[in-house]
Amino acid sequence: MLLRPRPADGGRIPHRALRDGRLAASGPLDFATAAAALRAGLGLMTSDRAWTIDLSGVTAGDSAGLAVLVEWMSAARARGASVRYETVPAQIVAIARISDLEELLLGQSA
Repeated sequence: MLLRPRPADGGRIPHRALRDGRLAASGPLDFATAAAALRAGLGLMTSDRAWTIDLSGVTAGDSAGLAVLVEWMSAARARGASVRYETVPAQIVAIARISDLEELLLGQSA
């Protein structure tokens, strides 16, 4: 499954279901794409399982992108699931570090 949410400004962050419990995101994960990315991710993570999200295709990120990743973790936890991220972009890791969220994001404790 390939979702291509398109915000009004034309930005997008496609999400692909790779196989059971694995997802991949690509493109910018930033202010322009955050709302659509949040909806797309929540729409794919519908069961109470362990999810792994590959972020190696994410080309840019900012604090809004970090907020999406944290919200995906929170929503998964509320559903009895968990989220683990692979290959988190350096931009997002840097923002997580200064926001005191690095352990949450990379410690995979959701």
